[in-house]
This record gives sequence, structure tokens and C-alpha cells, in this order.
Amino acid sequence: MSDQELQAEGLEDVGVPRGATPDPDHEGWFSWGDFPRSSFAAATGRLLFKPDGPGRGIARMFPTEDHMNMGGSIHGGAVMSFIDMSMFAGGLCAGMERGHYVTLDLTTHFLARGQAGSPLDAHVELVKQTRGHAFLQGVVKQNGENCYSFSGTLKKVNRPNAPTR
Repeated sequence: MSDQELQAEGLEDVGVPRGATPDPDHEGWFSWGDFPRSSFAAATGRLLFKPDGPGRGIARMFPTEDHMNMGGSIHGGAVMSFIDMSMFAGGLCAGMERGHYVTLDLTTHFLARGQAGSPLDAHVELVKQTRGHAFLQGVVKQNGENCYSFSGTLKKVNRPNAPTR
């Protein structure tokens, strides 16, 4: 969606990430489409996101059997990868300044076991934005139950790494 289209929809002030388009299968949600199959992000599956009021955004993933650990719950690595991606997408929806960021830290508390078959929703709050950092926190819910809580810091970088070939 272009900035002009976002303005026309009244979304220019809520931080819909650049390159996002309305998801055709989930009304009110946005996505970047499918990640390249060769990317690590593709393992998470379709990532949806939307603004949730001033300073807040929500990101959603759809856990499948591919995300499970040997104990029958969502693998901790899958959870933390989703939360990391949620800080970027949800943070932008929450009004985080546009730019290129890297994760400085991420703390996750595992409160309950997530299961395949029901969406995980990361409720992201932009706690503070400085010139070079974004501080975020939130909770991931499944079926209304708090499963994971998190806090993290993103650092704004001026020059992203060039892709390796």
C-alpha cells in the first residue's frame, strides 16, 4: 500500500509497515505476503499484523505441527523467532520510527504451552523510542490465555548488512 493509499484509509498515523498489504484471507490484518522459501523467516509461516491503538500493535502466526517440539508443545525457538519478528512488525504498527533495526536483546518468559492449530497473537507495546533504540514489551496469547511474555530492545542501524552471495 502506498503512503497516499494509507492516508486515504486513515492509517498513516498508526504505522502500517512499508510494503504491507491488506491480507486477502484475514480482514483487518496486513502482511508482507509469503517470505522467500530460502529465508529463515519462512519457517514461521504467514505473519500478519495490525495496529491496536496508540503505541500498540498485534502480530499473528499460525502454528502447525512443523512448529512443535518432542514434548507436544510449540518449540521455544519457534516462539522466540515469532516474538522477534513481532517486535519489528508490531513495533512499526505501534508507531515505531521507520528504519532498519537489529535486535539487541530479547527476554522471554514461558508461561503456558502453546499448541498447533490455533493462532498465536503477540500484543506488542512500544514502551519508548529514542533516536537510536526502540524498547518494546508484550504478551503472546493463544485462545485468550497468556502463553509467553517478552521485552526487548531494537537498535536502529544506518547501514544494513549487504546480502551475502
